[in-house]
Amino acid sequence: MWMYLGLLAALFLGFHNLLKKHAVQGNEVFPVLLGTISSGFLLLLPCYLGSIWFPTKMLDLQLYVTDIPLETHGFIFIKSAIMAASWLLAYQALKHLPITIVTPIRSAGPFFTFIGAITIYHEKPNGWQWIGFFLIIFSVLLYSRIGKKEGIHFKSNKWIFAIIGATFLGASSGLYDKFLIQSLTLNPQTLQFWFCFYTILILLVILSITWFPHAEKRKAFKWRWSIPLVGILLQIADYFYFKALQDPDALIMLLSAIKRSQIIIAVVVGGLIFKEQNKRKKLVPLAGIMIGVFLILYS
Repeated sequence: MWMYLGLLAALFLGFHNLLKKHAVQGNEVFPVLLGTISSGFLLLLPCYLGSIWFPTKMLDLQLYVTDIPLETHGFIFIKSAIMAASWLLAYQALKHLPITIVTPIRSAGPFFTFIGAITIYHEKPNGWQWIGFFLIIFSVLLYSRIGKKEGIHFKSNKWIFAIIGATFLGASSGLYDKFLIQSLTLNPQTLQFWFCFYTILILLVILSITWFPHAEKRKAFKWRWSIPLVGILLQIADYFYFKALQDPDALIMLLSAIKRSQIIIAVVVGGLIFKEQNKRKKLVPLAGIMIGVFLILYS
């Protein structure tokens, strides 16, 4: 069941990435990110209030937000700081790079998770899984060659380094999720609610320095219908992902790889919607990534 929940998370993440590209394209990145997280927080707020006023009903619906000690709040704040940094880098990169370049680089995330799963959680991959992960990395290198034809030089483009940094931080957060869900026994809605709350606080501090004081930046921001949908889709995807992690048999390295199947939506559908270049050539490394994911899943 945890694999199926991982595939559901991948489905919603795929559409989340398409709408995220629409939200940030030609827009101010930081307020877009604040808007998406705030939308997710508002989606989860009824769970928190319902847990106070109607605890029995929320328990029956499996949406009860539990009381947690101060120490656990500190652990969740750390996750919020990691993901806030990852998103700030990723949104900036997505604003300046084609989605068909950004998404495959983020697909290398399972490689970092793979190493962490071996060293931290002592998960044991087999030979085919090793081949699958290295195939994913090789396919991402192929994307770099295609990116040069679009004027995107991987060695000198700062947005490439931004998306690589975002990918590493996202993978670190994924490893941390297993600790939060399994070791601290947090349920998904409790983790999601407080995670959104602390991320909003972090973003408000950043925006108070980088955006609110500057009138020209405030005027450059455009509200789009896709902004709240990005946040809602992300929380739905995270709910399925955290539910999968609650299974003690779930392997984080495999869940991370399963989530990467979202790239089918982002590369194929996104390439058509945003009319990006070299779509056919990008199908070759895309196939390599998908074969790598297949090897991980079915080996």
